[in-house]
Amino acid sequence: MTAVSDVMAGRMSVSIADGVATVKICNPAQRNALTRAMCLEIQELMPRLDADPDVAVVVMRGAGDTFCAGASISELESVLIDPQPDGTTVDHLSAADSAIASLSKPSVALVDGACMGGGWQIASACDFIIANQRAVIGLTPAKIGIIYPRPGLERLVRLVGLANAKYILLTGLTFSATEARALGLVADVVLSEFFEEKCAALIATLRSRSRFSMHSMKRLMDGDASGAGLAELDREWADAWQAMPDSPDMGIGVSAFLNRRQPQFTWSPDVISRS
Repeated sequence: MTAVSDVMAGRMSVSIADGVATVKICNPAQRNALTRAMCLEIQELMPRLDADPDVAVVVMRGAGDTFCAGASISELESVLIDPQPDGTTVDHLSAADSAIASLSKPSVALVDGACMGGGWQIASACDFIIANQRAVIGLTPAKIGIIYPRPGLERLVRLVGLANAKYILLTGLTFSATEARALGLVADVVLSEFFEEKCAALIATLRSRSRFSMHSMKRLMDGDASGAGLAELDREWADAWQAMPDSPDMGIGVSAFLNRRQPQFTWSPDVISRS
């Protein structure tokens, strides 16, 4: 891909090309551990990418052969329990998690090498995780006497079930990519020699799909997982269902299917702002 923009923001590297924003966690001296400043950068970056009309898919990965070692141990307190002037504290890791999870666009975490602690929380804030076969994943708060942040813990229970979540968190064990998939920590595992090729093909597949379909279904699934009230969910569903025949993508998709050709979808998020 030919990059149309390449921006460095502290230790978060961002490149945008062909509708894909690739966000890299860059802190090699600490195995890509997340500092307070990096968490703040993620919080600032994600809304910008969501609003960028040139971005259709967001990909997160680590620089080099490590995804993320979790929160920086040397800054652990300022990352997780940063004291504020009013006497409250801020969990910057979970705020970064929320920024990623709030994306309206499809997001994918490509995990290579180690993905530990808060690294998995950040990865799991994406819509799904694809792991290199050589990746290792561990959620290890019990090893250092802390509590896993609430958003990550609750998502873990939703993804793997209560018993597996307890097994993972209370033991603090590290799992191979294959074991992680069996537990539900990642969506798929790809052989190392084909990792880049397969991930590029997956991202190209997402780029070819209807953005109306993906945005709508992602919003509905996220709303259901958030525990929103039934009345609110009913309104979301009614609005989405009503918008479907008005979207150009439905006619384009049906016509392409009947004529045995690849659809060229045209819906974009700015349709919402004009409606």
